[in-house]
Amino acid sequence: MAQIGKAPCDDTLILHAAGPQESACPDASKPWVLAAAIVGSSMAFIDGTVVNVALPAIQSDLHATAFQAQWVVESYALLLAALLLVGGALGDHYGRRRIFAIGVGIFALSSVACALSATVHQLIAARAAQGIGGALLVPGSLALISAAFPEKERGKAIGTWSGFSGITAAVGPVLGGFLVDHFSWTWAFLINVPMALLVLWIVWRHVPESRGASARGGLDLWGALLATAALGGIVYAFIEAPTQHWNSPAVLAALGIGIVGSAGFIAVERKARTPMLPLGLLRIGNFSGANLLTLLLYAALGGGLYFFPLNMIQVQGYSATVAGAALLPFIFIMFALSGWAGQLVDRFGPRMPLVVGPSIAAVGFALFALPGVGASYWSGFLPAVVVLGFGMTVTVAPLTTTVMNAVGPEMAGVASGVNNAVSRAAAVLAIAVFGAVMAWAFDAALAHNLREMGASAQVAAFLEGERSKLAGAAMPPGVDAATAAAVKHAVAESFVAGFRWVMLLSAGLAVLSAVSAWRMIRGGPAAGSPSIQKTESVSS
Repeated sequence: MAQIGKAPCDDTLILHAAGPQESACPDASKPWVLAAAIVGSSMAFIDGTVVNVALPAIQSDLHATAFQAQWVVESYALLLAALLLVGGALGDHYGRRRIFAIGVGIFALSSVACALSATVHQLIAARAAQGIGGALLVPGSLALISAAFPEKERGKAIGTWSGFSGITAAVGPVLGGFLVDHFSWTWAFLINVPMALLVLWIVWRHVPESRGASARGGLDLWGALLATAALGGIVYAFIEAPTQHWNSPAVLAALGIGIVGSAGFIAVERKARTPMLPLGLLRIGNFSGANLLTLLLYAALGGGLYFFPLNMIQVQGYSATVAGAALLPFIFIMFALSGWAGQLVDRFGPRMPLVVGPSIAAVGFALFALPGVGASYWSGFLPAVVVLGFGMTVTVAPLTTTVMNAVGPEMAGVASGVNNAVSRAAAVLAIAVFGAVMAWAFDAALAHNLREMGASAQVAAFLEGERSKLAGAAMPPGVDAATAAAVKHAVAESFVAGFRWVMLLSAGLAVLSAVSAWRMIRGGPAAGSPSIQKTESVSS
């Protein structure tokens, strides 16, 4: 569950994407536009969470290592994060309806390719194609709403879209878990096909074409390529280092590409006419502070919760359906309290909620580190889910408002897009880095546990070849039942040891995000914040 529901600033991307209304959308078309945006974006939201629940079944059926399973998630998330802003710009240039429809088509075809994959490598490639489709689809769905609804009607449309997105975030993982348990993990991908066909029919029959005010500004294609190279190189290095080792030529080359790509991206953004990341925004204290907080906190959220379904299914023995439902309290808390959270900046200014919220989230992450093997969900994990949900609720609406208030209205769309992309990139990087931490802790704990149980040389040698599967490791053949049970327990305890490191690291990142807010966020509500806050309240 690398990304639970929407990323921060999704709603404000809708609000500011269109700029002036270029042409009136017929009233009869508006409900259809909203339906297309809701169903289209729901596909991407579902895929961002369902796959994590399906990973144990995918890993088992395709005989994948834990690191290959990471790539199933990362290949999608990496291209989505790197190309998201370019996808929005393509819609402005070549037509939002057209680019949105192309994105839906790519997403549907690649979903079929995912379901038909016979090897994990084919699945990874198909997921990468899904990420490209998502990068066209997600900003396109937001821009269609902005183009179709004038400002006085947009708040209600945003609220409807946001409400359905919340339902999707809640139902998606549960539905995915049910399909995995009762049918096959392939249905977690095939469910996209009828949704895509419905969206394409609506777009063809009812959605008018529109272009954005930035259509004359040019595309930052070099920025997109360098961002992809930077993220891809760093992610490859951290995912592959546990198996290939840090001194291998491939890992060193990937790390070099990541570093050079990062430097090149900054250099290009300095000179680009319409940069993906206007570097001048980073000189605004509240904007840079809010994005640093986003980077740290969403790294903790995306990296930590990636391993949660694996723990629930492979270690605790819960079904995929139960694992999919495990975070429902988190989502319900955010939904129920979002209106209250939206008023915090007006009452206290941005600094206080952005210190308190991540601090509460840090306690939630720390609570995840407490349960051992065989823990009850209700007493072991539910308290952590509730505390984390409350901490994120206190944080998200004030964070979005702070980003929007830090810049003028003319830069609001760019600012919200940057913050949205930062949150997605943070999760991509964190899953890779936390995977390396998990592998290190798992290997050390497994070696210790095997020594403690007095495992034979043959058993130890067999598990050496299985350690790359983490909790999905197969049991040694030909051993008696007692030995098999002891080995299974040792593997489970080793995963929990790594999971505790991951969650404590997440807690540390959340604390750092609170510290960054304390040091960098200044001032009370900016002029105009009531109107922005009103939008936040409606959109929640």
